[in-house]
Amino acid sequence: MDALSIEKFKQRLADELAALRITSKTSQLATQTVELDQSAMGRLSRMDALQTQAMAQETERRNQDRMKAISNALIQMNSDDYGFCLQCDEAIPEQRLLFDPAATHCVKCASQLSDI
Repeated sequence: MDALSIEKFKQRLADELAALRITSKTSQLATQTVELDQSAMGRLSRMDALQTQAMAQETERRNQDRMKAISNALIQMNSDDYGFCLQCDEAIPEQRLLFDPAATHCVKCASQLSDI
């Protein structure tokens, strides 16, 4: 893979990482503890608030996982390990990297991992 392609992927990952960091900061309010005072709100409102909180926590967990994957990909780019499958060490097709620049496995190995 040429340096220009890697630079484009690096910029795309850096932009996504910045957007995820902003999203993470703004979602802090939704993950705060839900007030369970029955005099302040009804039972259905509390249940809705708890569900909203659980969804926000899961979204935050996924964002953190994605930020970690992006950070790892950026580290690989700096050490010339980028674009190679972690399992079989073959080059990951550029079309796959266009879809997800943080991909760590070729299609064959990724499909084997999903079968487990």
